[in-house]
Amino acid sequence: MASENVFRSNLKTIGLISLHEENVDSINSANYKQYIKVLLLSKGAKVQVDLAEYSVKQPSLFFVSPSQHLHIKKLGKEEGHFVFYNRDFYCIQIHDEEVACNGLLFSNIYNMPMVELDNGEIPFFSYIFGQMTDEFGLNDTSLEEMLRTYLKQLFIKSARLWKKQNLDKELIEQNSDLEFFRKFTLLVDEHYKEKHHVADYAELLFMAPKTISHKFKRLNLPQPNDVIKNRILLEAKRLLVHTNLTAKEVGYELGYEDPAYFSRLFVQKSGETPSAFRAKFLAIN
Repeated sequence: MASENVFRSNLKTIGLISLHEENVDSINSANYKQYIKVLLLSKGAKVQVDLAEYSVKQPSLFFVSPSQHLHIKKLGKEEGHFVFYNRDFYCIQIHDEEVACNGLLFSNIYNMPMVELDNGEIPFFSYIFGQMTDEFGLNDTSLEEMLRTYLKQLFIKSARLWKKQNLDKELIEQNSDLEFFRKFTLLVDEHYKEKHHVADYAELLFMAPKTISHKFKRLNLPQPNDVIKNRILLEAKRLLVHTNLTAKEVGYELGYEDPAYFSRLFVQKSGETPSAFRAKFLAIN
């Protein structure tokens, strides 16, 4: 692994790395695949998260889950930071009520893992990463709790910025509807392999399918059926480019017993067959 500040205790792990050209290859390797990751990248960087490439035009934070593919293609001129941790150290599901970042920073329906920082916001995050670095240096008995506190602050501030940058103002101001948006997102991310229809989630939410559709329409969000199918398509694309599974096996993995139906769905949503998508992506990358 890259040279790092790291804390490990009773299955709990958190680490912080200053990003340099010398350690990018290690970070891009499978060494950190199992961890939840947060990156601060400066202007000029290029990074691929899943199948999308982002050119960083201003300092930006990226939030990457273990199921996502991360590849840093280029670093900016200024130093970046890389935080990695496991669920034993900080479980978003457990802390979600107080932090309210799950379904926004991670696993959101837009598949948008980035928060851009303007000049007024950069000092706060520089302070957070600086304090975490200092804590690793002190190695005090309160290290674990202090690191968790700083991580929580990072998430709260980032979630506020993500909402501001990605959601309509109307949605932000309606807390109950925002909470519904997050809850639906999380349910889809948890069940998309076996639940493929809006009615399946309506049953989990104890409401009529039309009610869900009306909520999404009122808040100017993609329709719920599109959210479900787009999550399935994203996973299909991940499996096609990062595994050797056949298109038929990918369909089975995602809960489709009929390979022809899965293939038609893939073509309908992406405009090309699974095999054509795989060939094109691998040729480019």
